[in-house]
Amino acid sequence: MAESFKATVKEDIHNPSEPFTETEMLEQWLKYAQRMEDKGYRIIASLLTINDPTLDGTTIIHELPNESSKIDFEKERPELLGYLRGKLHNHDIQIQVKVNETLVSKKAFTNQDKYNRLVEINPNLELLKKMFDLDV
Repeated sequence: MAESFKATVKEDIHNPSEPFTETEMLEQWLKYAQRMEDKGYRIIASLLTINDPTLDGTTIIHELPNESSKIDFEKERPELLGYLRGKLHNHDIQIQVKVNETLVSKKAFTNQDKYNRLVEINPNLELLKKMFDLDV
């Protein structure tokens, strides 16, 4: 009976909190996304790469286009957080998710969409199209 009243001693655990840059965070973020892609978890991989997260101190801010994608992301967040904390040697890292419905992923579906996207990247393509009288 006396044993059940023994005081428990808590050990102070000192988790690492090494500084890291936004570039280092982004590199690990993308490595995690690639791991998810390789495992066949394409939805989470696309949510991770829909845009680049930003860093505010030790808080990673990730914008997603809607509540549904936020719910899917939240399921993966504990695993991602553990991965980032381990790889960046900083246990103060937090992930904040914001829903930004104006966030539009530029996806090209038709040939015209693909062409328009390429012209955005390199306007000289339009000149070539006219010069050689090409169709899309």
